Amino acid sequence: MKNSRIIAILAAAFAIGTLGCKGSGSGKNHETDQVTGDTLVDHRGTGEKHLMNVHQLTHGGNNAEAYFSFDNTQLVFQSDYEKWGVKCDQIFTFNISEAEKDTLEPKMLSTSFGRTTCSYFLPDGKHIVYASTHLADSACPPVPEYVPGGKYLWPVYAGYDIFTADLDGNIISRLTSEEGYDAEATVSPKGDKIVFTSTRSGDLELYTMNLDGSDVKQITNQLGYDGGAFFSPDGSKLVFRSSRPKTAEEIKEYKDLLAQGLVAPTNMEIYTCNIDGSDLKQITNLGKANWAPFYHPDGKRIIFSSNHASERGFGFNLFMINEDGTGLEQITTESEFNAFPMFSYDGKKLVFSSNRNNGGTRHTNIFIADWVD
Repeated sequence: MKNSRIIAILAAAFAIGTLGCKGSGSGKNHETDQVTGDTLVDHRGTGEKHLMNVHQLTHGGNNAEAYFSFDNTQLVFQSDYEKWGVKCDQIFTFNISEAEKDTLEPKMLSTSFGRTTCSYFLPDGKHIVYASTHLADSACPPVPEYVPGGKYLWPVYAGYDIFTADLDGNIISRLTSEEGYDAEATVSPKGDKIVFTSTRSGDLELYTMNLDGSDVKQITNQLGYDGGAFFSPDGSKLVFRSSRPKTAEEIKEYKDLLAQGLVAPTNMEIYTCNIDGSDLKQITNLGKANWAPFYHPDGKRIIFSSNHASERGFGFNLFMINEDGTGLEQITTESEFNAFPMFSYDGKKLVFSSNRNNGGTRHTNIFIADWVD
């Protein structure tokens, strides 16, 4: 579950409100930012040398996991913005060209019932895939109570199943019907496979299936949470985040929490493997939370979000690393939260979520930028 709740969960766990969608930004832009409306024109002077023409696309609420359509003209994302009439995360879409005019009126594609997460365009640009709890309960499911001084916990809702819908919000098909959690679906750039996370084996593992839900195959099989997977540009590999408990104490805690439908998502590293699960490799060994990975268009580098460089646990920025674990480079420097990066299919744009430019609120918004290698 890569949803916007992970922001609030990890953020609060680290004394802020963001690891997915609740940033507690300072409300101050770097002194070299040139602001025109909501367009941050040139960030090369701030240390964000790979980002040009950074533009804010949403303007309130917790907005996360914005992903491009295959033709790069649309974004689909999730939001809990009350002004759009929702009480917890629902799925929305908009045309990028309209959003860049600051006239965003996103269209809700989910049912408005239950909680949703992890939406992604199908190749035809006319349908999406996403996870929802609406069949289990029409109400928003409860979130774990925060215990001061305790670990922040992330719910793994057993009511999540994966659906396809058209751009009028009509559900076309239900792709999963197994007991337990099924979510975090993304689509191969080849347009032939979906990867997702499921508890059907008793653990949080990766699976692939065809676009119609057939030919389900288990990909990972080691104890620990494997999730947030994306395909490489050629569709031959997967990159994902994982928490792999090692000690007896860690293993017991992980199993006990999972039995309650919970995970503690504060210790994760980035892994890759072939789409059949072979050649599994741990890419990062940075400590803390390393997550939301996505392949660079060259298929040799991976961009991801991490708080490993933060002294007090909060402070999530985007980093880039080679597939062999070398060449770590920091990509963002602005604000306390940057995550959910995705490159456009032509490699020219980067979309991500950030709590920059939020006027001191706890809002996390979607930003788009020209990518400069």
